[in-house]
Amino acid sequence: MDLSLNLLASIVLIVVVTIVHGSGVTLAGKLLKYEEGEFSRRSLLFVEFHFLVPMALFLFGLHLVEIAIFASFYMIVGAIGTVEDALYTSAAAYATLGLSEHGLAGWRLVGAFEGLAGFLMIGWSVAVFIAEMDKVVRK
Repeated sequence: MDLSLNLLASIVLIVVVTIVHGSGVTLAGKLLKYEEGEFSRRSLLFVEFHFLVPMALFLFGLHLVEIAIFASFYMIVGAIGTVEDALYTSAAAYATLGLSEHGLAGWRLVGAFEGLAGFLMIGWSVAVFIAEMDKVVRK
């Protein structure tokens, strides 16, 4: 596939998943908001199951949506034929497992950029989770 088309597709997809991730992280912060001092009287176990676990699951779901965006692209352009293969290839690229290049035909560069995007989005999620966890645990 043409290099410029691969780069354009990569840029568009990265912008889309960055917007999705930023919006999702903001939404998670608002949905899972806790009141100041609300957890100070509670055990750490209570805090884990009422705030930290839902936050982690929400962030995980956000990554699944982003993987599905790339998988949809691979199916739309005809690089991969089945939903299962598209999701597997996309998840492997997103998680930087390095298994995606064989199934993407002319779209290998998009898979490589998906790995970079996934690495950054996962890092962003970790930073948000640790910051929120630190706030809650210190209260």
